Amino acid sequence: MSNKVPRTVSREEAEKILKLPKEEAIKKILEIGNKAEKYDQLQNDDDPTTPSGMKPPYSKPSGKKRKRKSGRKKGHRGAFRPKPEKIDHHKEHTLEQCPKCDNQVNDPVSSYTRYTEDIPPVEPEVTEHILYGYWCGHCRKIVYPKVTDALPNANIGLRVVVFTAWLHYLVGVSVNNIVRLLKVFANFSVSAGGLTQAWKKLAFTLEPVYADIGAKIKTSAALNADETGWRINGITHWLWCFATQKLCYYVIDRSRGSPVVKRVFGKIFQGILICDFWGAYNKLCALAKQRCFYHLFTELVKVDKRNKSKQWAAFRKKLSRLLKDAIRLQNNNQLTADRFTKRKTRLYSRLENLISSSYEDKDARRLIKRLKRHKDELFTFLEYEGVSPFNNHGEQQMRKPAIARKISHQNRSKDGAKTQAILLSVFRSAELQNKNPVDAVLFMVKNLINPAKIIPPDMCFTV
Repeated sequence: MSNKVPRTVSREEAEKILKLPKEEAIKKILEIGNKAEKYDQLQNDDDPTTPSGMKPPYSKPSGKKRKRKSGRKKGHRGAFRPKPEKIDHHKEHTLEQCPKCDNQVNDPVSSYTRYTEDIPPVEPEVTEHILYGYWCGHCRKIVYPKVTDALPNANIGLRVVVFTAWLHYLVGVSVNNIVRLLKVFANFSVSAGGLTQAWKKLAFTLEPVYADIGAKIKTSAALNADETGWRINGITHWLWCFATQKLCYYVIDRSRGSPVVKRVFGKIFQGILICDFWGAYNKLCALAKQRCFYHLFTELVKVDKRNKSKQWAAFRKKLSRLLKDAIRLQNNNQLTADRFTKRKTRLYSRLENLISSSYEDKDARRLIKRLKRHKDELFTFLEYEGVSPFNNHGEQQMRKPAIARKISHQNRSKDGAKTQAILLSVFRSAELQNKNPVDAVLFMVKNLINPAKIIPPDMCFTV
């Protein structure tokens, strides 16, 4: 069917058709009518290549209706911005004339108070540091005080470096947009290359904190693990994430295999590892492992789209019920300990019966093979408190790097990848502990430049 718009019939052509014999004239008119009908049908068809602007409004699919009105329910207290605790300025607004008719007005007859919060114009501050040297008789050399307002041998302030690093590595703002933001909002000029080099120095300074996070996750009771694709100078690498409820440790490596897991944990992990069914985690010896139920559910949905056999439907129904019953058992807090143990034992029995059954369906046999391999790692969440059957926490830690990946195009060098892993780990760990990430990292860097004798507990990373 051609997309060409049919040419309209002129008056002369219409007169010629009428002069033809009756049968020929009817045949000609029917041909013109069929062409017009086909064209109208083509215009009304939902062709994916047709731009939305070329479709008439009545032929477009109507949007889904909202299930309920937006906003809070009737009778509930509305949400509003709280009254500021601190008032910096007071302004009184008076009138001499009516703003509508310019009529002269006398003394005020009423008043009301209104609060506005804003950010004042930001201007960069330049500080001249004069460092005096002192002779140390013990060290036998001249010593100078440490400057904590900037990284060593740097002329860009530490707060700017930490704030922009947070914007780039965690929020996902591109380097060029950060340069524009500083110029427009703070009248601060800096090049993209200058920022990148400053971030590398920041990551080098924070390496002890990064190593401390890595050491602490090894001793955690429960740990979520996940990995996603990454690129260094266009070459495929992998971004690994190992997270507890308070700490997050990122690693960027060329390998997606077990050597990365062994390098992070060593030979034995004495906690519970919550992960998906990726084979790299099979090589790690742990106290226990919990395989993610969500990956099993998504696998069932994926197979449903292409497999309509009765045998698959029967297997899928049994497996889905088994997993959902296990989740319901964990959430049931009204059972006694004996009753809970009996139901848990029944779940293990149902799993054994399922994986011992014989199926001719290829998808069913494939999943049975997976269940046999991980049968001791499916109901770990019923054996230990505080363990989830889903790897949702690990997946959540990948969301922000995945967003930044679309904007920043990953890394251009191994040093950039190392910087990415260090700053991601530190900033994300601060957020997980409900700390202001910029203030927390700023304090850490200052303490690393000039170690303080007493560190406030709210600035320390805890397990």
